[in-house]
Amino acid sequence: MLKRSFLSLFLLLVNISPSSQRNEPYALRISCGARENVRTPPTNTLWYKDFAYSGGRPANASHTSFIEPHLKTLRYFPLSDGPENCYIINNVPNGHYSVRIFFALVSDLNSDNEPLFDVSVEGTQIYSLESGWSNVDEQSFVEALVFVTDRSVSFCFHSTGHGDPSILSIEILQVDDNEYNFGLQWGKGTILRTAKRVCCGCGKPAFGEDYISNHWSGDRFWAPVTAFSQGSDQSLSVETRVKGINVPPNFYPEKLYQSAIVSTDIQPDLSFDMEVEPNKNYSIWLHFAEIDQGITKKGQRIFDILINGDIAFKDVDIIGATGEPYSALVLNKTVAVKGRTLTITMHPTRGNHAIVSAIEVFEIIAMESKTSPGEVRALQTLKNALGLPLRFGWNGDPCVPQQHPWNGVDCQFNKNGGGSWVIDGLGLDNQGLRGTLPDDISKLTHLQSINLSGNSIRGSIPATLGTIVGLETLDLSYNLLNGTIPEGLGQLKLLKRLDLNGNSLSGEVPSALGGRLLHRASFNFTDNAGLCGIPGLRPCGPHLSTASKIAIAFGVLVVILLIIVISVCWWKRRQNILRAQKLAARDAPYAKARTHFVREVQLGRPQVQEHPRTAAENGSRLLT
Repeated sequence: MLKRSFLSLFLLLVNISPSSQRNEPYALRISCGARENVRTPPTNTLWYKDFAYSGGRPANASHTSFIEPHLKTLRYFPLSDGPENCYIINNVPNGHYSVRIFFALVSDLNSDNEPLFDVSVEGTQIYSLESGWSNVDEQSFVEALVFVTDRSVSFCFHSTGHGDPSILSIEILQVDDNEYNFGLQWGKGTILRTAKRVCCGCGKPAFGEDYISNHWSGDRFWAPVTAFSQGSDQSLSVETRVKGINVPPNFYPEKLYQSAIVSTDIQPDLSFDMEVEPNKNYSIWLHFAEIDQGITKKGQRIFDILINGDIAFKDVDIIGATGEPYSALVLNKTVAVKGRTLTITMHPTRGNHAIVSAIEVFEIIAMESKTSPGEVRALQTLKNALGLPLRFGWNGDPCVPQQHPWNGVDCQFNKNGGGSWVIDGLGLDNQGLRGTLPDDISKLTHLQSINLSGNSIRGSIPATLGTIVGLETLDLSYNLLNGTIPEGLGQLKLLKRLDLNGNSLSGEVPSALGGRLLHRASFNFTDNAGLCGIPGLRPCGPHLSTASKIAIAFGVLVVILLIIVISVCWWKRRQNILRAQKLAARDAPYAKARTHFVREVQLGRPQVQEHPRTAAENGSRLLT
């Protein structure tokens, strides 16, 4: 078994990734709350200001540990600003990264009032601060290894109701793509959270930069341990050069192997104990170098390594594995731990003494599948359109971590859609929402229930709602909606409950909806004075098609024009008659006088009987 482990280790060490050949890895350090870039001693490390990365509020920092970087400010997130608050770092090259977050206390608050909150990276919860963390040096930060695949890294802080999350700094440090490859499941949607990392025999804590380590190491923090059991083991250190260090992909510093803890005759076993989360998988990395001057040949020191009582490595011979003293050996084992204690024991089988240089323990965390990006964008559009109150937050991923979904959002895992989360319910009733409903709400294609009642939403009902084929409940009651009910809502064949009462809607209820009332659907359209067309509402007039309405309007226009033309013609004729009457009235005296003269002449002549023709002729002459 030990030979197979050595072979795996050899293959791991010779697998030099292309990324390890680059001169400098990507590195970003953020001083939270800082208004300008700062540098910290003793390595003159550059920390960038966090402007535009996040919300929250800046404040002066009160440090809880001497391990923390010497930064003066932090950023804290009041619950009134929302339960979820995130740093979203974009334009990060895809690859493997060590990320670290330091915590601190707001300086003007009571130091006893330490905040307790959860931390997630890339939508996966990796840590929960426990009561008393501010009094334990190594609990002032959390560190993890993650893969970046979409050029973006998110860090979210989730309130648990015990104080406001307060963040001192964030670090994103690129490491070798193959660093800490623990086996078949490595890199397949996993995060390694650092549970413990100790330098055995070291006298003080140190970061990788303090050890002058390779920049691809991720600037790891090493806590000092001088003895596992006081009086029964001892520390050992040398300045002799150690071979096989800083070998990709893991890049361990030489100083790590120049110290060790060695067991004594009082207690030959070396036993390291630590508290862990139960029912988790852990990746354990053990570091050795034979730096004892009394051990120069293989076979002089041989020991078994047991993890929680089970033999993980048998007959470990450091010189036998490396070929010589002062040469580094790294062993890795993944174990499942059911209880709350992890015990690593080096049990000597030859030589009576065991030795170890460093120990690393990582919790293996399965990464959460994220929410479909299209649905996240649709929710953000809805957030802006409705003026969602700040207390809702709605930052980060809507559905993950599963312990902290967005308020008012129901999620469902879509196994058939690429293994992502989708939104199947919106419950935002009586939340003081304003604004209008955007058309993009239809991009939440998996919605089964929408409840936005009791708000002040205005405008019209988006016709696109009719494309959410799985919608079963739609409650928009008691808002300020106006306009007509979209015909498209009649396409929702699964709709069982529709509440539109208490709005200012008008027009006829679509016939497709009215017919659904006979199929055990519960619809409510009351308190909309302008609605008509179904029982309980006022009757509508004859239904006319658009073409008919246009024809009627055209006919009315023609009639109006005819009336105008006739009126004009009558008026002109009337004017002509009046003009003729005026002329006749002016010539009347002359015509009357002439008539009287003719009559008098005729009366003055003798009445003689004449031949008709002669009389006619005489009359003619007389008239002439």
